[in-house]
Amino acid sequence: MEHLIQHFRKDEQPFIEQVVSWQREVEDRYAPKLTDFLDPRQRFIVMSIIGQGDALKTMSAGLFHEAERQRMLIFPAYFEPQLEDYQLTVFTIHYPAKFIQLRHPDVLGALLSLGLDRAKFGDIRVNEHQVQFVVADEVADYVRLHLTGIGKVKVHVESMKEIEPLIQNEDEWVEESYTVSSMRIDVIIASVLKVSRQKAQALITGKKVRVNWTERESVAFELQEGDILSVRGSGRVKILMTEGRTKKDKIRLQIGRLAQKS
Repeated sequence: MEHLIQHFRKDEQPFIEQVVSWQREVEDRYAPKLTDFLDPRQRFIVMSIIGQGDALKTMSAGLFHEAERQRMLIFPAYFEPQLEDYQLTVFTIHYPAKFIQLRHPDVLGALLSLGLDRAKFGDIRVNEHQVQFVVADEVADYVRLHLTGIGKVKVHVESMKEIEPLIQNEDEWVEESYTVSSMRIDVIIASVLKVSRQKAQALITGKKVRVNWTERESVAFELQEGDILSVRGSGRVKILMTEGRTKKDKIRLQIGRLAQKS
């Protein structure tokens, strides 16, 4: 266990221990294990620990193309996963779209207000005319019965048929280069958002910053390659790679900024 933990951040240790317990469960029972919905960082940890060896394998699915949140299967090599093994239900929301526009936060808030754990539902996709979201089969009936309103809007949720098209992701990552004095989170935010360090620190202490889907309040938190940084109201940034240092000992940094296609 120790040799695994040293490669990850200290606060990721509980999840690492959970993954190791899943691994042992599959080895002991010699049967597949289905997880709840995991974010990309969590899936990276699962794949790093379990790997793709001869004994156990992993695969994931979230129904949407390039789904951010997906359920994972950890399974013995003999097992051949089928889509139904992931136990996913996709809903569409019927509402008066001519008169009101639902947004992603509206739908997310409504699902959480039902008492659902965030790990029980996956991506939420929204466009001008439609809202679709994925849930674990075990909570599908509960959602169908209880999600009758979002804010002040009356809604009706319905399971989607296989022939219906899913909303496509219209976001893309745009690569940018920066030169920064350190990998501290306040330094990176200040550089990328072109704000002062004081403003960046206020965003962090104001609980508006997440790294790998986890809220961070320490202004001195160190970012690493592969981290996803999100600032409320300012989108997302991915730390792609560090490219050495300048003569003045500054770090050359490649980042990806999430931009919506026009």
